[in-house]
Amino acid sequence: MVDRKLSPNFKLSEFTDSQTAARRGIDNTPDAESLRNLQRLARTLEDVRVVLGDVPIRISSGYRSAELNRAVGGAKNSAHTRGLAVDFTAPAFGSVLATAKAVAKSGVAFDQIIHEYSQWVHLAIPAEDAPPRGELLSIAKGTGYQPGLKNLA
Repeated sequence: MVDRKLSPNFKLSEFTDSQTAARRGIDNTPDAESLRNLQRLARTLEDVRVVLGDVPIRISSGYRSAELNRAVGGAKNSAHTRGLAVDFTAPAFGSVLATAKAVAKSGVAFDQIIHEYSQWVHLAIPAEDAPPRGELLSIAKGTGYQPGLKNLA
């Protein structure tokens, strides 16, 4: 797959590189619709970057092919499989919880923000023809998803 810029600060490879895919020989190339969604998602992350004071954003998981999603134990209908979700941190901004809260109150349109295991922020955007739900959740080991952005540890 040829790498390319999706936006000024984000390349396609940041959303598609996966150690699991590399180890298992899984093709993690997005289809045309997922690629269009990834371009929208990258533009949203540009807005998030501005909200966070232009600090670097580290993507830990972006697009996942169906096979990769199964391999990592992702939810069956994960927004990652359509290029609509990204897991990230912004260490120069602050904690994962502080990052999630800053994005949530920023006015950036989102479908879902999840404070996951105090390790990363899951940010999902809606499908092109759907309104953003603005859903806020938190999860920690053994808690299941809880409403709101909070420390569950």
